Amino acid sequence: MVQSTVENLAPTRVKLEVEVPFEELKPRIDATYKSLADQIQVPGFRKGKVPPRLIDQRVGRGFVIENAVNDNLDAFFQEALRDNDLAPLTRPEVDVTSVPGNEGDDEAPLKFNTEFDIRPTVELPDYKGLEVTVEPITVTEEQEQKVLDELRERFATLVDVDRPAEKGDTVTIGLNATIDDEEVDTAEGLSYEIGSGTMLDGLDEALEGLSAGEDAIFETTLAGGEHSGEEATVKVVLEAVKERELPEADDDFAQLASEFDTIEELKEDLKNQAAEEAKTNQGVEAREKALEELLKLVEVPVPENMLTEQVEQHFTSQGHTEGDDHDTPEHREEVAENFREAFVNEVVLDTIADQEEIQVEQSELIEYILSSASQYGMDPNQFAQMLDQAGQVPMIMGEVRRRKALAAVLEEAKVVDTDGNDVDLSFFLNPEGEQEDQEAEESEEDNS
Repeated sequence: MVQSTVENLAPTRVKLEVEVPFEELKPRIDATYKSLADQIQVPGFRKGKVPPRLIDQRVGRGFVIENAVNDNLDAFFQEALRDNDLAPLTRPEVDVTSVPGNEGDDEAPLKFNTEFDIRPTVELPDYKGLEVTVEPITVTEEQEQKVLDELRERFATLVDVDRPAEKGDTVTIGLNATIDDEEVDTAEGLSYEIGSGTMLDGLDEALEGLSAGEDAIFETTLAGGEHSGEEATVKVVLEAVKERELPEADDDFAQLASEFDTIEELKEDLKNQAAEEAKTNQGVEAREKALEELLKLVEVPVPENMLTEQVEQHFTSQGHTEGDDHDTPEHREEVAENFREAFVNEVVLDTIADQEEIQVEQSELIEYILSSASQYGMDPNQFAQMLDQAGQVPMIMGEVRRRKALAAVLEEAKVVDTDGNDVDLSFFLNPEGEQEDQEAEESEEDNS
């Protein structure tokens, strides 16, 4: 049986000493002999039947022991981790101190030490009754008009106009690119919205002020094709100018864009939607500020080795090399600070989740996946399959659990707005429950 002891070196670092008795290691050594017997050819012996003494003569017993140890060290390490309920945050530093054969003892135990970082244990403050101040809910006429205009934008049409092009116009253009007077690309009939910045640097500035039939020349860096990244001279010809025309906000529009018959009914509904959105935004603000206040009350040591590993992994995965425009000391510090903040948040919220014995229901996991899939514009089943194949479901469950932990903190908090009014967050914390209450009230009114 593997034996192990743990020594705390720092709040975030431990030393794990592991001892594997020879009886536990011997079957692994025998398996190594069998594997080598399949590889070594000795005259007079069939493949796989070479005895251990001849293998020792050929490669040495020390070589066999070394291979057996290397092949099984991780398994012994993982067993010791499970026995001590440890989860390394960084790659362990391993030092093998004893193997069979040391000092002439062929049945000596395998001993090795490892050092690695772990998540710290933190003392939680009394987080019940946190005081949180948020902005009051306000829905101005300008906000109401903005919501209405956004709806009208969805039903806008493009109409030809006879005037110079402006930012926001949709234009039809032709492009001709040359490098050293040699044509490298040409296109006609392209549709482009001025100001979107989705085509070529300098194109927006060249188009503004042009009328149909006019052209302009500008210098730019090509963004695609075999000449991507090269400097080119581009001639743009403006073929047509169109502007977005919004429909009139009248009863006809209300019937086109909604289930309402009149524009007044539609405006009232949009006003209610704006109020609901303001309530949600207030809830998000309260949640963020509750976390801020909570973190002021607790100190969380952060393993610097872990930060270094994560920063290196970040820049490597992004394809950056040290010294390029993105991999700068300032950018590295920014990335490290983001990782540091995320780590502290996770430690505190996971500790609260443990204390509150918070569990994640399957329905909550499904709801999170559905919401995330919608944000990415993916089919929920495909998104869930992708998460499962990438082994990210436990990570998602951890995220949902931490959200519930923060909701538990917010539920016990004292939330007021800057005017001193108490803020009711039941809509934000338990939207399903509020909906059930509302349906119950409506049912009672119908029965009466």
